[in-house]
Amino acid sequence: MKHIFQQGTSNDAPVLLLLHGTGGTERDLLPLGGMISPQSSVLSVRGNVLENGMPRFFRRLAEGVFDEEDLVFRTKELNDFLDEASGTYGFNRRNIVAVGYSNGANIAGSLLFHFGDALRGAILHHPMVPRRGIALPDLSGVPVFIAAGQRDPISPPQEAEELERLLSGAGAAAHVHWEPSGHQLTPSEVDAASAWYQRTFA
Repeated sequence: MKHIFQQGTSNDAPVLLLLHGTGGTERDLLPLGGMISPQSSVLSVRGNVLENGMPRFFRRLAEGVFDEEDLVFRTKELNDFLDEASGTYGFNRRNIVAVGYSNGANIAGSLLFHFGDALRGAILHHPMVPRRGIALPDLSGVPVFIAAGQRDPISPPQEAEELERLLSGAGAAAHVHWEPSGHQLTPSEVDAASAWYQRTFA
């Protein structure tokens, strides 16, 4: 997978897995990674699917309707890539915290839904529930920060609420932070995510 790896100043700090939104690239969230954990190594990945020329992490059938078969395939593809990248770059495979926005948050959520040991934690900006009607793995103690907009037309508030319920039901320590806004990534939610990260991992 096309990606950027930047070595951090601390080998103990979690590696940040940065996952962009639809139409983004592996460069989009690099500033966000620096704000959340300046000492962390960063692995920023570009989605392998194109939708009208825009990179995404998996296909969709319509706005808000995921191609579940492709989602499952791409989730495994990303998980396998993390195994490979940890060997290539020499970082601890069990010390990855995903930071995703929109489509990137959805593939990060799908990693949690399908692989109990894929991530040490996650920061999900404006996610949706990746799949329904499946049994989640044991996520005991996995911390998850969900940032949601109260007026988000793409990822409605009930998506964040249901995602929090499902993750908590699997044992994750899930927390929803609400913004009085839409689907945009706001400075205040980045500040809240950074503060949560420092409390949780620093």
